[in-house]
Amino acid sequence: MNIREMAQISLLLAIGFILRLITPGYGAGMKPDLLLAMLFVIILLKKDLRSTLLAGSVAGIICALTTTFPAGQIPNLIDKPLTSLFVYMLIKILAKSRVPVLVTAGIIGALGTLFSGAVFLLSALALVGIPAPFEILYATVVLPATIANTIGVVVLYPLVTFSKQVIERGRPQEITK
Repeated sequence: MNIREMAQISLLLAIGFILRLITPGYGAGMKPDLLLAMLFVIILLKKDLRSTLLAGSVAGIICALTTTFPAGQIPNLIDKPLTSLFVYMLIKILAKSRVPVLVTAGIIGALGTLFSGAVFLLSALALVGIPAPFEILYATVVLPATIANTIGVVVLYPLVTFSKQVIERGRPQEITK
C-alpha cells in the first residue's frame, strides 16, 4: 500500500468521521452510522484484504471514540472489523457473478449496514446490555441508516472513482467545443 492509497483511505474515513459527528443521536443513544458508507466505498475501491482490515479497524476506533450509545465502545471495535470482512467477502462473491457496479454498490450499502447493525446490537446485548428491545433499536436506527448508507454508497462510489481517475491521470483535460 503506497502513500497515495493511505491518504485516500484517510480522507474518506475523515469525511465519514465528520458525517458521524454531525449526525444527531436518537433511539436510546444510537445514531445512524454514516461512516459505514465511507468504509464501504473504501472497500469497493481497494478490493484488497489489507486495506479492508486497516479501514475497518480505524473505523472501529473512530466509532468507539465518538459513540453516543451507552458503553458502545467495545461493540464498535467488534462490529467494524467484522463488517469490513463481511463486505469484502460479499464483493468477491458479487464480482464473480458479473453484477453491475452500481447494483453491487447498492447491495453492499444495504447488506453491509444491516449486518453491521445486527453485530453491533448483538455484541452490545451480550457484553453490556441495551437500553431498549433489540427489535425496536434495529427498526428505528438500523433500517433508516440502511436507506441512507445505500443511497450514500450508490452516489459516492462513482464520484470517488471518477475523482481517483482524474488524480491518476494528472490534470484533467480541458473541454473543447
